[in-house]
Amino acid sequence: MALRGICVLELAGLAPGPFCGMILADFGAQVVRVDRPGASGDVSHLSRGKRSLVLDLKRPRGAAVLRRMCARADVLLEPFRSGVMEQLKLGPEILQGENPKLIYARLSGFGQSGRFSRVAGHDINYLALSGVLSKIGRSGENPYPPLNLLADFGGGGLMCALGIMMALFERTRSGKGQVIDANMVEGTAYLSSFLWKTQELWTQPRGQNILDGGAPFYTTYKTADGEFMAVGAIEPQFYQLLLKGLGLQSDELPHQMSMMDWPEMKKKFADVFAKKTKAEWCQIFDGTDACVTPVLTFEEVVHHDHNKERGSFITGEEQDVSPRPAPLLSNTPAIPSSKRDPFVGEHSKEILKEFGFSQEEIDQLNSDKIIETNKPKANL
Repeated sequence: MALRGICVLELAGLAPGPFCGMILADFGAQVVRVDRPGASGDVSHLSRGKRSLVLDLKRPRGAAVLRRMCARADVLLEPFRSGVMEQLKLGPEILQGENPKLIYARLSGFGQSGRFSRVAGHDINYLALSGVLSKIGRSGENPYPPLNLLADFGGGGLMCALGIMMALFERTRSGKGQVIDANMVEGTAYLSSFLWKTQELWTQPRGQNILDGGAPFYTTYKTADGEFMAVGAIEPQFYQLLLKGLGLQSDELPHQMSMMDWPEMKKKFADVFAKKTKAEWCQIFDGTDACVTPVLTFEEVVHHDHNKERGSFITGEEQDVSPRPAPLLSNTPAIPSSKRDPFVGEHSKEILKEFGFSQEEIDQLNSDKIIETNKPKANL
């Protein structure tokens, strides 16, 4: 796999950090999740392919263990607010001083500087501060976040993984690691570059523009069975195929781009879509360029013919289903682990042994509760 031989230490956190670590693990990196003592379980649910070490970083001896591990690691991924790692004496100056090749990835909400850098937040807050949230929502309604996908996983975890990959590539030339300041506000803002550079598309209030649900040819419609179809027929030739499938005549309708007529056109389209079931509309539009697709549920998406043909979803040993890692590389594709996620502290002793700790040292760390172990009980 592409990242075979890369060692990553991921300090446990929520959502974006674990997702970033899972991407690296899916593509072959050896990822160690460093959990906190007393953790009842992995709340991220994004630990595929990782191993778990419980280590008390708030105690100097625990911090010393991580320093020793970082001397051998390629990447450290930390999800804390600005200044936390420095308080633990685990800042980049110290760790990179001992290992100049270390890539020190800092994934936070607001970044390592600025007045918000030390305050708490969640996806919706980062989305709001990026400016993107102001663009999302129905006409006349409050802005609303698209779940916690954009800031946590797009602008956060995925952007951080990209930064790590670039730093690993650059290291092949300079031989040196670097610090990555990945944060969800700026990551999400960067994702929205298209919005900034096409402001002529967003002249109307939220929810009344061509790509935010305002256009009758770029929105969703309810079907006779209470399901939904998604319509994205922007180009004129695709729009004509949409009308053909709906049984409508273009010369009996206002011009496609007549924005003042969009509300009435949406009502007309909605009335037509409401007369057939989702399955019936699929029969009409599947295989055409009308840009009309069913809105699939998680239960349906796994069984859709296109996804089945491509193997887009995978099943783990506990019969849990999840998306296959993307993108698909021709020579070194991801081979995601099919095993269950690790228990907190399941691999503490074996990890330390691999990092050069003696059995005596490991036993002492365990006795002093610097580390914790949690081997699964055998099923008898």
